[in-house]
Parts: sequence; structure tokens; C-alpha cells
Amino acid sequence: MKVTISELYTFISIVDKGTISQASEHLNITVSAASRSLSKLEKKLNTALFRRNTRRLELTLEGEKYLSRVRDILYDLEAAEEMLVQRKSIPSGKLRIDAASPFMLHVIAPIIGQYSHAYPQVEIELVNNDNLIDLLEQRTDVAIRIGELKDSSLTATPLGLSQIRILASPEYLTQHGIPESIDDLAEHQLLGFSSLEQLNKWPIYDASNQFFHIKANITSDSGETLRQLALSGAGIACLSHFMTSKDIQAGRLVQLFSANTVKVEQPINIVYYRNRSLSKRVSSLIEFLKQEIEI
Repeated sequence: MKVTISELYTFISIVDKGTISQASEHLNITVSAASRSLSKLEKKLNTALFRRNTRRLELTLEGEKYLSRVRDILYDLEAAEEMLVQRKSIPSGKLRIDAASPFMLHVIAPIIGQYSHAYPQVEIELVNNDNLIDLLEQRTDVAIRIGELKDSSLTATPLGLSQIRILASPEYLTQHGIPESIDDLAEHQLLGFSSLEQLNKWPIYDASNQFFHIKANITSDSGETLRQLALSGAGIACLSHFMTSKDIQAGRLVQLFSANTVKVEQPINIVYYRNRSLSKRVSSLIEFLKQEIEI
């Protein structure tokens, strides 16, 4: 039968307090419980740890040697517990963050250095995926999801909304003219998504009062690639505000159909699997992004 931690703490308390009754009061247990604990310990060790007299318990030679080792053991145990508590209170460890290339480049990358500076014990790994991944399979802590969420097993924290707009570069419009109606778009180069067909429905109504479903001349599975194509004058694209706001402000891209565009805002969430207790590195990242992201 192995010695228990509670028996060791009782032994130490009896030594420090001098009597079983004072030790029991300190440990908030009965005198009989403290006495039984000491008896069990001595029986398991097959050694008398104390010499009994009418006034005070005195350690035997074996008890003195055992006391020294027990104090070291309990000190190491408390130090280990304190270390774990500190690790839980201070974010640390590896943090794998997944996001589509545009969001990673235009939102996460510019601010993640601030998070790293605030939490230097966190090892950050940024992963670009323009398609949805399985967080468990890819060993990913958190992912940024743009659009309506489908996986109900994930916990989501909203980061904001981002409007989509129909855009082209001034150079393209100078060369090809400004489309005034949906019918005019048939004469233009349209840039669309190859793998996310719902994103090829632009927020402007057609003759059937439905969102205009484009037939793209050039497609890509990456929003960032479509942005670069639009900037280079390759055609007209429909892209989210978070990745084009600076281009619009700088005049590199111009919004089309602004009077007729339906306000469509894509929800942006940070998603993760919530266990019984959320790790400090994940919760700290969530709070950081909620405070710092401007979409």
C-alpha cells in the first residue's frame, strides 16, 4: 500500500505543531483522523516516526531522516503546481492560426506582431487556406471564417461585418469604359471565384430581381488573387471591404454601381473547439482580435 500525499501533509503538520491535536486543528480535521493518518503512515513504512511522551511527540532518528526527504518532496510538488497555475494564467505554447489569404495579409499580419510582443511565450504559426479546413485534423487552434457558418460543432466569436462591393481600377475603366447597367457588364472582363460559386452572385439586382450571377472571364479560388487582377486592370471584381478599403481610399480601385448596390455584409468569426477550459493562448488571442480588428 503506497503512502498518500495527505498522510505526508499530516506528518509534516504534526512535526511543525508538536502535537496531534494542534496538527488536526491546523488541518481542519478531527484528532482521531490525524492520529489514524499517522498510524497508517508508520504501518506502511514499518517504522516508528515518533517517540511518544506525555507532553510532546519527538522524532526518531528514522523520522528525522524521513522528514528531510518529505519536505523536499512536498516542496517540489507545490512548485510544480505553481508552475502549472502560472502557465495557465500566462499565455504560452504553440498557437496555430488559420485564415484565408486576404484576411491573413490585410488584417492579421499587420497586427499579430503586437500580440506577440504582449505574449512573448506564445509561439505563433500562421497558415493560409482559402478553403475550409478541419481544425482537429490540421491541428489548428483557431480559424477565421468569412461568411455564414455551417459547422455547428465549432464555437464562434464574431469579429465584425464586412461589406462587399463591385470594383475596378481607374486604368481599366479608362480603357474599357464605365458600365452603367448590368447589361453593360456583358461587354466587360469579369473576375470571379472558381470554387465558391455563391460569391459570383454580385449585390446588384438583375431583371428577375435576383442577385446578378456573373459569368467570369477569369477565375481564381483566392480573393487576394482576384484583388491583384483588379488592381492590374484585368477586369471587374466583387470583393470584401476588409481587403480593399485602403485601395479605395488611395484611388487604386473605384466602386461601381454604388447607387444600386445592395448592402451585403459578410460575417467574420473566429472559430475554435471549446473544451471544458479554454486555453489562455486562445482566449487571449480572441480578446486581442476583438479589440484591435477594424473591419
